[in-house]
Amino acid sequence: MIKDIINYLKNKKIAILGFGVEGKSTYNFIRRYLSNIQIDILVKCNNKEWTLDADCINAEKDKYTKIIVGENYLDNLEKYDIILKSPGISFKNIDISKFKEKISSQLELFLEYTKSFTIGITGTKGKSTTSSLIYEVLKNQNKDVELLGNIGIPIFDEIEKIKENTITVLEISSHALQYIKKSPNISILLNIFEEHLDHYKSFEEYGDAKFNIFKFQNEQDIAIFNLENEQILKRNYPYKKEDYAITINNLKNNITDNTIYIKDLWVYCNKERIYNINEQRKLKGKHNLNDIMFVFAISNILNLDLNRTIKTINEFNPLEHRLEYVGNYNNVNYYNDSIATIPESTIESIKALENVNTLIVGGNDRGVDQQNLIKFLKESEIENIICLPKTGEYIFKGLNETNKNVVKVKDMQEAVKYAKELTKKNTICLLSPAASSYGYFKNFKERGNLFKEYVKK
Repeated sequence: MIKDIINYLKNKKIAILGFGVEGKSTYNFIRRYLSNIQIDILVKCNNKEWTLDADCINAEKDKYTKIIVGENYLDNLEKYDIILKSPGISFKNIDISKFKEKISSQLELFLEYTKSFTIGITGTKGKSTTSSLIYEVLKNQNKDVELLGNIGIPIFDEIEKIKENTITVLEISSHALQYIKKSPNISILLNIFEEHLDHYKSFEEYGDAKFNIFKFQNEQDIAIFNLENEQILKRNYPYKKEDYAITINNLKNNITDNTIYIKDLWVYCNKERIYNINEQRKLKGKHNLNDIMFVFAISNILNLDLNRTIKTINEFNPLEHRLEYVGNYNNVNYYNDSIATIPESTIESIKALENVNTLIVGGNDRGVDQQNLIKFLKESEIENIICLPKTGEYIFKGLNETNKNVVKVKDMQEAVKYAKELTKKNTICLLSPAASSYGYFKNFKERGNLFKEYVKK
């Protein structure tokens, strides 16, 4: 596989577009095997920002590497043979017609040339939990398995470990899928909600990117999809009979021959009863149960030991920043759900915990409608709602004439201060922002870590 990728890249005029985690990984991979090939690195930052990064400085010392920085870094892309784009780079307002076919990525090159079996997971929410759980299930059944991609491990960082018998689990963002021309052997689409409207021309385009995970599958590949998600169903995608539909509400499935569903407190795989939903597990809530059902589909497709699959599911701990239990302080339980960047996620988290007395909400405004969340909060038993900029201001206005205690704050430190003053004993304070962190924090991890730091002080 590596030899095939290198043979494809050599003698090409290469642009690495973006030099974050994946861009650096791509550069280092090429240099491990092609030390003298010319590479252009294109980044938006200015020269001063560039020199603050040690990896950037090392690349700058490479005589076969040219650094192009500044506002015009996307000019003349048509002159390259291959453009290895980092997922975070957006072409939202750019005419890409002259170079669209030249856009590629680590993910596409890997899917094109790997001989390993691949499982890809995408969705607006639940990708990391589902990917990690599938990885743990496979690992605990003694499979040779790697977990890579959007989970935080670039594919090229671990590509040397992947053999023909390896099962590669790939968490895949919509950004990584947008220009893809290959699909995994098993593709999972968990859900589609309004998100990333700052990156795409429309919600429709965002959905198109998600569906690319299925688009290039062959007859032997399998698609697993959410039968209840409105945005998935409305597209009427031509699934095969061998594909799998997932539904919590036992809806009739005339789309495929295979369904994972819930009936009378049991998860069924087709007509076989496989899991009692009241079993003790650490992943709380309906949304996590939905993710678990996708894992059962994988277990069935790969003929895994069901009892060992269930044991792994029940013992699996929530990932950091995903309904993460922070601790009990002064008889209040604090939960960090910083990953909740859309209203639907916040609503599901509140339902999962049940005893939320204080909610900290708000973040970057990307044009996502907050009205359903406002309506839900009006009807909920949550007494204290602490609103961070910017979307918290809309929620503050929407709840201003209710009998709830709604507070507008300027930052996380002030939010936690009010939470400690207001939250009743023996209840829950939940950080679940329903908005992205950008503009106020480096990312959702920094936001969650600050929350935990202030809570523990």
